[in-house]
Amino acid sequence: MAERRTHFNVADIPGFGLTAMVVFAALYAPIMALIVYSFNASPSVANWGGLTLDWYRKAAHNQEILNATANSLIIATQAALFSTVLATLAALGTTRRPPFKGMTAIYAAINQPLMVPEIVTAVALLVLTAAVKQATGYSGLGYLVLAHTAFCIPFAYLPIRARLEGMDLSYETAAADLYASDWQVFRHVTLPLLLPGILAGAMLAFVTSLDDVVITEFIKSPGQDTLPTYMLGQLRRAMTPDVNAISAVLMGVTVLMLCAFFLLTRKKN
Repeated sequence: MAERRTHFNVADIPGFGLTAMVVFAALYAPIMALIVYSFNASPSVANWGGLTLDWYRKAAHNQEILNATANSLIIATQAALFSTVLATLAALGTTRRPPFKGMTAIYAAINQPLMVPEIVTAVALLVLTAAVKQATGYSGLGYLVLAHTAFCIPFAYLPIRARLEGMDLSYETAAADLYASDWQVFRHVTLPLLLPGILAGAMLAFVTSLDDVVITEFIKSPGQDTLPTYMLGQLRRAMTPDVNAISAVLMGVTVLMLCAFFLLTRKKN
């Protein structure tokens, strides 16, 4: 009598391995081609001319690229900081209290940028910032920081909320039983336990802001290019290998940040 199966394993489905290999090849083959051609000595992005690091050197000495990189880092750092603080407060307000009427609506409002197409958010922010610019005359990077902050809040909120929901409340209860004030409980118990989730949310918000094109393209003023919008402008003129080099570096930074995010959010037995 054949042994009866006691559990379902997706790997046992015929063709699962081949399908997985095809999917991974479709996902990562273009990325590998990008990395390889960033070392192409030929100025053509289609013809191989040997290995070189000249395009990386050229990008590192290009003042426009350096300015765009500085703008990207300034905006992403500030947006990650502000969005993480707001997301932490929102996560505490929706998890460290009994369920109340309207909680679902609040949760949906916080995650609205994830559900609405980014182009809609960009157009809405453009209308708002245009009115403020006309009224105040200010046209600095502050608009981009605020726009990126609003867009990044749900990306920071999700890992922080998940961390709070997975935390053992007995530590906070024990601290309260020992006559610790609410602030002392938060500072000495909740915050240290929540810190990995906060760091993960900050990194996810930073990567999201660093890679954003649509909102930045709508909100930015002349001379405020970020690295993604600079690359988009170069692609509209002529595709050159230094764009491949910038893309490879940007992708490397993103991969490192996401790896750190998964290391911080992984569950331990």
